[in-house]
Amino acid sequence: MALSGFTVEFTSPVSATKLFNAGIIDGHNLGPKLMPQVIESIAILEGDGGVGTIKQANFTDVVPFKYTKERVDILDKENLEYKSTLIEGGQLGKKVEWASNHITVESASDGGCVYKVSSEYKTLPGVEITDEEIQFAKNGIAGMFKAVESFVLANPDAYA
Repeated sequence: MALSGFTVEFTSPVSATKLFNAGIIDGHNLGPKLMPQVIESIAILEGDGGVGTIKQANFTDVVPFKYTKERVDILDKENLEYKSTLIEGGQLGKKVEWASNHITVESASDGGCVYKVSSEYKTLPGVEITDEEIQFAKNGIAGMFKAVESFVLANPDAYA
């Protein structure tokens, strides 16, 4: 049972607040629209989007699992910070005992931002997460980031 994780970081010309509002606050609406080849739907099952909210993301066949359910642990709109924990689906119970994602969006001096995602997980006894699986997760994060960034750049009045 090893504690592991990875971090990915992106820079963007989009302001921190706009990117946070689009990708985090409205991600359940934007995700399926921007990445229909990967995300079938995202639904809020319980809560109002804030701390304690339960969300379910349903995926297409390009993802090796059908769905994930996550609980929102941190939603700080002032400091642009978000954290969620996997509570069902995905690799939970198959490869990992638990998993979480922590996202921060910081303003950059040029008016853009730095978007950082830290994923942490604890594997089940005798299980290893392969480099390919980690790269798949990183690519998914990068794909969503790029899709949201492109949307906001193409729609400058959105999420103002």
